[in-house]
Amino acid sequence: MVQSPAKLLSVDEFIANFGDSERYELIDGELTEMEPTGPHEQVSAFLGRKLNVEIDRVDLPYFIPPRCLIKLLGTATAFRPDVLVVDRTQLINEPLWQQEPVITSGNSIKLIAEVVSTNWQNDYARKVEDYALLGVPEYWIVDYLGIGGREYIGKPKQPTITICMLREDEYQKQLFQKSDRLISSLFPDLQLTAQQILAASSILNS
Repeated sequence: MVQSPAKLLSVDEFIANFGDSERYELIDGELTEMEPTGPHEQVSAFLGRKLNVEIDRVDLPYFIPPRCLIKLLGTATAFRPDVLVVDRTQLINEPLWQQEPVITSGNSIKLIAEVVSTNWQNDYARKVEDYALLGVPEYWIVDYLGIGGREYIGKPKQPTITICMLREDEYQKQLFQKSDRLISSLFPDLQLTAQQILAASSILNS
């Protein structure tokens, strides 16, 4: 018996039916289930906390929404980042914001961080391309398990944080491991090492 392919969703249908569920993203019209583990959530929470402290310290007009979608215009794709730093001064230009926590413009986004899980290909490939096209100035890939492909994190594979800085329309990537201090154009004075973030996945060190 031939099975019919699953019905593709528009972004509007996805927002209406799954916008309140943190379990799903939409990629090319296909519902994609997110399967975060406890350690994944520990790393996301730790990173958000550290960035919030820096935002407050410098008194920047940014915030990290707890639930937010990024709608890619002209596509049937809506991502749900693990950590999203939003510029509140740009929200006046967001057509959906007053009704839904949905961002459509790269001008509203200062930084995105994705904590890598089993679908690491999306974080290292698909989202790198889409976030660059959207104009996101800084994108962090936090691979606390070291499960990304060797072409992305080197050999032998080990836990790695990749920071992508937008230059014109492409990302320039820098890898951070162990005691390396992260280098961020958005937070130049941030005192945070790769190991501090990676250790957040441990119950004992969290």
